[in-house]
Amino acid sequence: MKDLENYNLLSHNTFGIDVRCQRYLEYTDVKEAQQVAEILRASSLPYIIIGGGSNLLLTQDFEGIVVRSSIRGLQIVGSQLSCGSGEVWDDVVAFAVQNNLYGAENLSLIPGEVGASAVQNIGAYGVEVKDLIIEVEAVEIATGKICVIPNKECEYAYRQSRFKQDWKNRYLITHVTYRFQTDFNPHLDYGNIRAELERKGITTPTARQLRQVIIDIREAKLPDPRVTGNAGSFFMNPIVSREKYEQLAAEYEGMPHYTVDADHEKIPAGWMIDLCGWKGKSMGRAGVHDKQALVLVNRGGATGQEIVNLCKAIQQDVKEKFDIEIYPEVNII
Repeated sequence: MKDLENYNLLSHNTFGIDVRCQRYLEYTDVKEAQQVAEILRASSLPYIIIGGGSNLLLTQDFEGIVVRSSIRGLQIVGSQLSCGSGEVWDDVVAFAVQNNLYGAENLSLIPGEVGASAVQNIGAYGVEVKDLIIEVEAVEIATGKICVIPNKECEYAYRQSRFKQDWKNRYLITHVTYRFQTDFNPHLDYGNIRAELERKGITTPTARQLRQVIIDIREAKLPDPRVTGNAGSFFMNPIVSREKYEQLAAEYEGMPHYTVDADHEKIPAGWMIDLCGWKGKSMGRAGVHDKQALVLVNRGGATGQEIVNLCKAIQQDVKEKFDIEIYPEVNII
């Protein structure tokens, strides 16, 4: 177990924000997670739990404890795959495809780790991880008890779970178990997947081909955080009433949208931000990516507060133009 003081978090956030925490704890197995829980119970310091830092914006030094899992391991049992919470998510997708376990291809190249997938309910191109998760194993911080939490108790919704709400900072996730399909049934009707397949001359993709297409699409529009600091999609796509959607659709011909149910539509936040003129623009050292308006970037040396200021300016413009509130998907600390 790592137990470090005055620890620099630069390598633990993909925005590249140079801040420190008072103490850093990293556990490598369930027993160490229980030891970390004991330390947290005995300490008066505040604490936060992080993963790979790909969905995190740090605005200042954290005068408390930062906790992270580095539990590894992938175990197949039939169509189920149990994963250590510190495993890189995209490695899990690659492993599943290589072992003829299907259903996560559209989630390829989403940054972050397994534990965060269960907290955030990651999703992309019409697929959400909640539909794969069977259960989450975690250590309850208050008691040190090992808990196995079934999917239904996590109350998953769009980019939400109880781990982000009333269970925030209650558990240290150790493992997540997913159920995959053994028959390949691709999801192709979201975004420009079919167009990219057609461009490559593929009519009936294999799982490996679909995974590669998703990777190609993401790499074409999203900056590499090793080069340009970012956290991927910064804002959640707002879900609006059908009445609101129809009002906007009448004003903006060809407006993109995705049907949620009979009464609600999802409007791409990136489309609205683009129409507000933000794509490629900057506020000081913080900016909006020139290929995807949903992505905020660190142009070099930006502080977390500069990113927050840009976020607020964009929110205000979207509200004024569309009368829609958009909210960060990224956790701001």
